[in-house]
Amino acid sequence: MRPLLITGGRIIDPAQGIDAALQLLVADGKIARLGEMAPQAGWEVLRAEGMVVCPGFIDLHCHLRQPGFEEKETIATGTMAAARGGFTTVCCMPNTSPPLDSAEMIDFVKSVAGREGVIRVLPIGCITKGRRGQELANLSGLQKAGAIACSDDGAAVTDAALMRQALAYSHASGLPVIEHCEDTALSRGGQINEGAVSRKLGLKGIPAAAEEKILARDLALCRETGGHLHAAHISTAGSVELVRRSKAQGARVTAEVTPHHLTLTEAEVLGYNTSAKVSPPLRTGKDIAALIEGLKDNTIDVIATDHAPHTAADKQCDFTHAAFGISGLETALGSLMGLVHGGRLDMVALIARLTSAPAGVIDRKELGTLNIGAGADVTLFDPEREWLVEPEKFASRGRNTPLAGRRLRGKVMATIYQGKVVYRDEDLRLET
Repeated sequence: MRPLLITGGRIIDPAQGIDAALQLLVADGKIARLGEMAPQAGWEVLRAEGMVVCPGFIDLHCHLRQPGFEEKETIATGTMAAARGGFTTVCCMPNTSPPLDSAEMIDFVKSVAGREGVIRVLPIGCITKGRRGQELANLSGLQKAGAIACSDDGAAVTDAALMRQALAYSHASGLPVIEHCEDTALSRGGQINEGAVSRKLGLKGIPAAAEEKILARDLALCRETGGHLHAAHISTAGSVELVRRSKAQGARVTAEVTPHHLTLTEAEVLGYNTSAKVSPPLRTGKDIAALIEGLKDNTIDVIATDHAPHTAADKQCDFTHAAFGISGLETALGSLMGLVHGGRLDMVALIARLTSAPAGVIDRKELGTLNIGAGADVTLFDPEREWLVEPEKFASRGRNTPLAGRRLRGKVMATIYQGKVVYRDEDLRLET
C-alpha cells in the first residue's frame, strides 16, 4: 500500500485529547505522522475539507448471525455494513446456531472473519453452555481462544449462582461479563414498552422493572465478587440510576446504550410498525433524557449498535409474531449526529463513546486511537452532509429499520482499516 495523506480535516482523537486541524499520514498500515506536511510523490491523498477525521469506531455489541442464520446476515455482509457505518472493529454476539460456547466455535468465527471480513471481528463467547443457563461454559477455554467477553445475549442468566460464578471468574481473569438484563417472569409475552402506547394498541407491555430487577441483582453480585459487569443496551431511567449508584460505590461496572434507545421513543410502534420492535423496547422521552445525561456524566460508557438484522419475512407479519431487532450499523452515526446538531451531546464526547471508551471496556487500548505507531483504523465523516436512508441499498442483509425514508444529517465518507480504504463514498475523491 502506498502512503496515504489525509488533509484538510478536523482531527478528533479523545484518547490523546486532540481536536485540531491537522494532516494525518498513514504508511505501512500504521499511523505515521500527525501535523503539517506536503504530499510527496507516490503518496495517495484524501482531501477531507469540512470533515471530521477520527479513530475507527468500535461496536461492542452486534449480531453477525453466522453460523446458522446466514439468511439474515453473514460475516462478509455484516462487516461491509459496519465499514459503511464507520466501524473498524465489531464484537459479535454468541447467539448463533450453534452458539459460540466452545473454543472451536470461536476459532470458526475468527477464521471466517480472516477470510471474508473487511474489518476486525472480535468474538464474544457464551456464559453458559448452549446459552441454556444451566451450566457455565468453559470460560477459560473461550478466553484463550480469543473471546474478548462472555454473554448469553438475547437472554439473561436467570440462575444467580451461575452469574456469581461467572463474575468471580471475571475478577480472576479480567474477562468482562455482558448481561442482557431481562426478567422473563415480567417480560414474557411482552411486545413493546409498558405504558400509554401499549394500552392504546392493546399489546402486552414490557415494564421497566423487567430490566431493572436483573440489573440490580447483577450489580450486587458485581460488588460482591469484584468482577467486571457490562450492562448491555440499558434503556430506562431507573437503569441509569442503578449503574450510577454502583459506580459511586466502587463497583467494576460499565454500561452501553444503543443509538435507537437514544433517539427513538415508543411512539415509533404506532400503527403496529414492526420495524421499531426491539428488545429491550423503545421507551419514553423521559428515559431518553436520562440516558443522555448518563452519557454526559460517564454513567454510561459506550454507545453500541446492537445491530440485529432480520429477513423481510421476520418483520413483515403481524406484530406479535415479528422478530425483535433493528439493523443499525449503517445508520448509527447519522442518527446520533442528531443529538449533536440538537445540542444534546458534544461531538468529542460522542466520538469518545464510539472509540476510546469501548476500547477501554475490553482492555484493547491499542484500538480507538490515532496514536503514532498504532494500526491505521480511521473514520472520516461529514457532520453536515444530509442523506436519505434507503434500506434497499444497505450492505447488510437486514433491511429492518424504522428510519427508512428519513433524511439524516451526518454521513460516513470513508473507512480505513489497517491502512486500507475499505469503504469510500462515491463523492469522496482519492487522488493518486
